[in-house]
Amino acid sequence: MNRAFIKDPDDTGRPEDLPDRPQSPHTNYVTPAGLRQLQDLKADLATRLSQLLEEGKLANPQDLAIVQRDLRYYQERLNRAVLIASDGKPRDRVHFGATVEVLDEAGVVETYTLVGEDEVDPSLGKVSWVSPLGEALLNAGIGDEVVWRRPAGKMRLEILSISPGTSG
Repeated sequence: MNRAFIKDPDDTGRPEDLPDRPQSPHTNYVTPAGLRQLQDLKADLATRLSQLLEEGKLANPQDLAIVQRDLRYYQERLNRAVLIASDGKPRDRVHFGATVEVLDEAGVVETYTLVGEDEVDPSLGKVSWVSPLGEALLNAGIGDEVVWRRPAGKMRLEILSISPGTSG
């Protein structure tokens, strides 16, 4: 029988090597809050890894592999992080970290904050600076009309206000 089809008894319990999570091709701009979020995620994963290693052979090999893979991913996100603070940014143009109030075609007012890819939370109005909405808003001024190219079709938005965001 071909050795390729025989399971080596020494391999039992060894975690399966998982492929690394893909990294975004975009610069990893982060707000101060986004940087803390990444640091916290990495610290939580490092703690979990220590717990799994303490369990030794009792640890679930798949859990160990997932934690190791995610730890590598977040370490790389931190290595690539470029901190952008809103301090000193112009208040008349939408920039990374800014909070923008817009009026859509239906007369609905929405508020969005342009954040890094790791900070996105649509339920809180946090949108990526490289998303179609983020790209439409970036560098617009108060009173400008921008076109948001959505999968559901284009939507015009008027910029009502811009606040620089928080540095914390």
